[in-house]
Amino acid sequence: MESLNGKVVLVVGGGSGIGLATGVAFAREGARVVLAARTAASLDAAKKLPGVGPSLLTKTCDASNRAQAAELVAWTVKEAGPIDVLVYCAGVNVPKRAFSDLDPADFDSVMSINATGAFNCLHAALPAMRARKAGLVINVVSIAGRRGFPLAGLPYTAAKFAQGAIGTFANLEVHADGVRVTNIHPGEVETPILEKRPVKPTAEHRARMLQPEDVAEMILAVAKLPARAVVPELVITPLYQPQT
Repeated sequence: MESLNGKVVLVVGGGSGIGLATGVAFAREGARVVLAARTAASLDAAKKLPGVGPSLLTKTCDASNRAQAAELVAWTVKEAGPIDVLVYCAGVNVPKRAFSDLDPADFDSVMSINATGAFNCLHAALPAMRARKAGLVINVVSIAGRRGFPLAGLPYTAAKFAQGAIGTFANLEVHADGVRVTNIHPGEVETPILEKRPVKPTAEHRARMLQPEDVAEMILAVAKLPARAVVPELVITPLYQPQT
């Protein structure tokens, strides 16, 4: 099992949910963690978390903006060092998510953050990893990126299929350079994105979902594997949502 102490970890989408839980988990392992998110308020709140909060480096970034994504990677290298682990888990959804009521502008927005944002960050971070012959990318996708789920909606599902393909093709290309890419496909997770559902889940249902910390633990497990091992794809779901 590899030590994460001193590793530089960039978490995009790190202001809340899975991203924040992942950043905290890495920080507790002694990693040098950079959290990036679109909203400064969420990052300010992360810095106030007891224990690891003050150690977190934070930077606002809209990953769908290619120039901002590239600048984030450059800033991380300058402030923390070469990136050992990139975690991409920025994601959005919209309440009106079926063909019948979908605003095309919402489709574009979801695609730009969930899929294009992943491309932008990988495109910016992979060259240095390949040059160093080391690095790990965790691409947090969704089970909606493996099959269609009406609950997830059209734009989210389309974007997640695309995001998964980006991670798959990156892994096929960079493994010869000693770099690994893992697509993680969670089922339902109790995160703020649930507030965008047309019908919000009950408290009882939320309690049965995966918690962000559950996914973060799986990400840590992948990151602790020796460099000779790669996990191309991993599915994690709540007990009530088995995959066949």
